[in-house]
Amino acid sequence: MASIPEAPKFIGVPIKRRDDPRLIQGRARYVDDFQLPGTLHMAFARSPYGHAAIRGVDLSKARAAPGVVAAYAGADLAGKIGPVPVAGLVPDARVPVQPVLAGGRALFAGEPVAAVVARTRYQARDAADLVEVDYQALDAVVDLEKALAPAAPRVHAQFEDNVAFRWAIAGGDIEAGLRAADVVIKQKIANPRVVPLALEPRGVLAHYLPGEDKMTIWSSTQVPHKLRTLLAQQIGMAENRIRVIAPEVGGGFGSKLNVYREEALAAYVTRELGRPVKWIESRGENFLATIHGRGQLGEAEMGLRRDGTITALRYNVLADCGAYYQLLTVAIFTLTGLMLPGPYKIPHIEMKVTGVFTHKMATDAYRGAGRPEATYILERMLDLAALELGMDPAEIRRKNFPAKAEFPYATSAGLTYDSGDYHAALDKALQKAGYPEMRRQQAEARRQGRCLGVGLSTYVEICGMGPSAALGGQGWESARVRVEPTGKVTVFSGASPHGQGQETSFAQIAADAFGIAVEDVEVIHGDTDVVPYGVGTFGSRGTVVGGSAVVFARDKVRDKMARFAAMRFEADAADIAFAGGKVFVRSAPEKSAPFARIAQMAYDAIQLPPGTEPGLEETHFFEPPNFTFPFGTHVVLVEVDPQTGEVKILRYVAVDDVGNMINPLLVRGQIHGGIAQGAGQALEEEVIYGGGGQPLNATLMHYALPKAHQLPRFELDHTTTPTSVNPLGAKGVGEAGTIGSTPAVVNAVLDALAPFGVHHLDMPLRPEKIWRAVSRARKGGPA
Repeated sequence: MASIPEAPKFIGVPIKRRDDPRLIQGRARYVDDFQLPGTLHMAFARSPYGHAAIRGVDLSKARAAPGVVAAYAGADLAGKIGPVPVAGLVPDARVPVQPVLAGGRALFAGEPVAAVVARTRYQARDAADLVEVDYQALDAVVDLEKALAPAAPRVHAQFEDNVAFRWAIAGGDIEAGLRAADVVIKQKIANPRVVPLALEPRGVLAHYLPGEDKMTIWSSTQVPHKLRTLLAQQIGMAENRIRVIAPEVGGGFGSKLNVYREEALAAYVTRELGRPVKWIESRGENFLATIHGRGQLGEAEMGLRRDGTITALRYNVLADCGAYYQLLTVAIFTLTGLMLPGPYKIPHIEMKVTGVFTHKMATDAYRGAGRPEATYILERMLDLAALELGMDPAEIRRKNFPAKAEFPYATSAGLTYDSGDYHAALDKALQKAGYPEMRRQQAEARRQGRCLGVGLSTYVEICGMGPSAALGGQGWESARVRVEPTGKVTVFSGASPHGQGQETSFAQIAADAFGIAVEDVEVIHGDTDVVPYGVGTFGSRGTVVGGSAVVFARDKVRDKMARFAAMRFEADAADIAFAGGKVFVRSAPEKSAPFARIAQMAYDAIQLPPGTEPGLEETHFFEPPNFTFPFGTHVVLVEVDPQTGEVKILRYVAVDDVGNMINPLLVRGQIHGGIAQGAGQALEEEVIYGGGGQPLNATLMHYALPKAHQLPRFELDHTTTPTSVNPLGAKGVGEAGTIGSTPAVVNAVLDALAPFGVHHLDMPLRPEKIWRAVSRARKGGPA
């Protein structure tokens, strides 16, 4: 009897990323790498003021400049291009209209006022400098609290004040919960603005073909189909005549989950001029005119019993919206409320958000998008509570976890966590870190006059965005799987990966079921004319939702192939197996044929199984029944030099639970990057505005990013608690490192400063801020 072919498994295997060679060798193609004959280049004149009246725009010198083909001011486009689209609103939100070019007033530094189109990029940039704008500088408001003062300058004259929206979420009885507490901890906490700073700035190339009345747009976007739909509405063109291609995208972190002014203007201009139009964002423009992340200032109030049990949590927060909303500006702040209970049993909870208009660029999704803010509040408050109650920070967290047997766990914020074992992740992290030895080492260092600190964070996040009903629409994802006549497999994904590695992981998902080599699977994405309509990649949903769509489409094709094989072998379709590049009868493995031979049968169609059509291609739209909720524990050891305020991260231990891992190597890469970004916010990153609304550190010379030498070797491990929400059991990992790292690093630094009586400082914890706090404490003043 023939032996059963070996069936190597690919899911769970750390396969190297298939896109790495082209990236490393410089062979990947980004938007700016596409060179079309006759391309024109677009540049912008942008407001240098945070707030100014525009009394006139003179384009005459710009239009007369060498190489200039056209120039536009806001008045030239009135009624020709729709406003920048907005979604994810809450009831009664005030929605200002955001034009593609500023009209009567400029409302933030960097707002585009005029556009110049020329034959070369340099000619366009030079001509943009010749645009003469008659500005009248006006008072700007950048401070959230001052923006709400009765006499504050109004960002939008049509509104009576700078309140953008109000939103609240509550569970239980917050007043009863606080009354039941033995101790109530209060703290004002800021989560300042940061810049996403993707390695590749934004860019767009638009090409209109008047003969066919069709347009192709290459854009560095995370959401090609959504961009197509919304752009069609903006420029008044049939959606099915627009093709959007997201080529290689050099990072996004949520910042490219938007439709920006420049994309709509490029689409309009190419149709008007009949030539390709390209705009590539400069790094300076990226600081000014691409969304910022975070931007919260709140008062937190936590009630606890003497034994450390949390009775209630209240959070009243001001949310910095900027001058206008981008696509999901408002929705991001609601995610903070949904995740405010975190991984803890908090019976009474309340969050009230006041959105505030300011003279700044909009905030929107940045890696974690509302969830890091919730985790940061919780983890800072728990450390302050542990200090007040004389408890170990690890034990106060452990005391408030739900037990594994309590899952699915319904939170007081109205969500149901799918699965979890928070105790296991905490225990593993403490063991890996050698927590008791860490504390002993800290005590010894303090006796020597050194300042060591240990920081913890335990987190849970909401991922796999997510059920359509919960999101207000489009929570699904699509995939098409096709087995070619030669036996090669092509996966077409509606997701749009841009560094997550899904060209590899989706190939693993397909190869695993078909019993073929990963190299025989091609993954295609990012082209709206080729792949099925998709939602896009954000919110750690690419594999969780998009990969699940691949599973269902793959299985439909495999079942169809099994029917062809059963006909050939005169066997039952349920007895057909796939392994080692062959299709065979499980109970009689001598009956086998190469995978490609069975594929060819389906296309030859000389004989068809009953009720079966020719070909091997299936599409599936996967709608998840719930979100997923990955979780973990991060432990950090730092040393602070009180003489200089400098922080050195000595050790970083992270235990994350992302459910089943499709490719552990990709998981580790995502966590590494996330930790670095979160640590950067904790220690260095912040957008600083002057009183007139101008960013003061809008260059890489002045905006501090984390450097490799500032970070230790990350010590990673995991627990595995699969979810039942999707067939892969995967929970998502794209944002986990960012969510866990920021509070862990801040808590570690403040633990190091505890002997000085410094118990809270707002991020970022730059050396000067730490030094000043220590100096004040040494002089007996308030820390």
